Amino acid sequence: MHTLSTLDPDFETRFSRIVNARREADSNVAGQVSSILADVKGTGDKALVDLTQRFDGYALVEDADWVVTKERMAQAYSEIDQDLRDALELAAARVRAYHEAQVPDDRDYTDAVGARLGAIWRPVDAAGLYVPGGRAAYPSSLLMNAIPARVAGVERVVVVTPTPKGNSNPIVLAAAHIAGIDEMWRVGGAQAIGALAYGTERIKPVDVITGPGNAYVAEAKRQLYGVVGIDMVAGPSEILVVADGENDPDWTAADLLSQAEHDPTSQSVLITDDEGYARQVEDAVDVLLATLETGKRARESWDSHGAIIVVNDLAAEAPPLANRLAAEHVELAVDAGLAEQLLKDIRHAGSVFLGRLTPEAVGDYVAGPNHVLPTGRRARFSSGLSVLDFMKRTSFLALDQNALEAIGPAAAALAHAEGLPAHAKSVEVRLK
Repeated sequence: MHTLSTLDPDFETRFSRIVNARREADSNVAGQVSSILADVKGTGDKALVDLTQRFDGYALVEDADWVVTKERMAQAYSEIDQDLRDALELAAARVRAYHEAQVPDDRDYTDAVGARLGAIWRPVDAAGLYVPGGRAAYPSSLLMNAIPARVAGVERVVVVTPTPKGNSNPIVLAAAHIAGIDEMWRVGGAQAIGALAYGTERIKPVDVITGPGNAYVAEAKRQLYGVVGIDMVAGPSEILVVADGENDPDWTAADLLSQAEHDPTSQSVLITDDEGYARQVEDAVDVLLATLETGKRARESWDSHGAIIVVNDLAAEAPPLANRLAAEHVELAVDAGLAEQLLKDIRHAGSVFLGRLTPEAVGDYVAGPNHVLPTGRRARFSSGLSVLDFMKRTSFLALDQNALEAIGPAAAALAHAEGLPAHAKSVEVRLK
């Protein structure tokens, strides 16, 4: 049911369906989100009160109902198990080290005509981070979003997170303590994105919004792009595993289901050159699904969107298929030499995991590279979250008389050609 082969006469039709599968929100979500954002823009805190009560069953009445204090974050950190504290600290340290290497250098130089040129990188003033708190709570997402912002030098880092029935996940709060979050608001959904973008009586607006969420959160970010900066419009999770028959099918089954368990609309795809192994993996998936607490959700994802593709030659056929999928996560579970070759040939992927001992799940937590990645084939034109998402570049130019004389006449000529005489005049009056 899940398996197709490049030798099948209808392979192209079936594979195109996988590539073009619409696994994201329908138009009804867009309309609802537009209404929510208009409500937040128009009535501010009142809208947040009404919508939080409606969607999360939580009343925002007193000041203490709105925020998680730094003292509460610190308390949560002190109360969680030592093993979890150590794991969070290890993850934070590795993520910080990886992202510190991303900080760009300013440029300042003088060219051959004597013109001084350059660019200065500066952080945004305020960043808003969305941290899910509905179906699952993800302390790892908080670290992955907050630490690059801190490394970039953002002064005000704000978290919004839903707290259904008033419940906050203590591990998320502990992660917020580690990351040094300035504000943590107990609101979620599209309304929280609207509050960060427009500002309300209580919540000051931010310059950039990042972080994953459900279809309503993703749609709110899409609609508000331009009002604020956004990292990306994230859709359902994806994994592509490229594996030969030398792998343990149980390992590959676990890798595929590691993304399927996120959401019924997640997508898990295996490309292999061993038909017998393909059957073993499908059997192993069925066995593992029966044991997972998330089995119902993962089963729905696997049945609806899972696929196993059998090819004749991994080196020749896997890269073009992978490039068409442009998946969020790509595992290359093959020997080192082939993995390096495939890495060079796969141009479109959010993040790549090399070798049989590098499961994608490690990258979700403690590896260092960011796990906030483009989905829905957006890896064709976008990248994972980085320090640069929290920074902007300002160019500068300085001319002396000699430099102006060297390049000014050309500028004036182009201005005249474009029918902009004032542009030309502003140059010409400075020429000898």
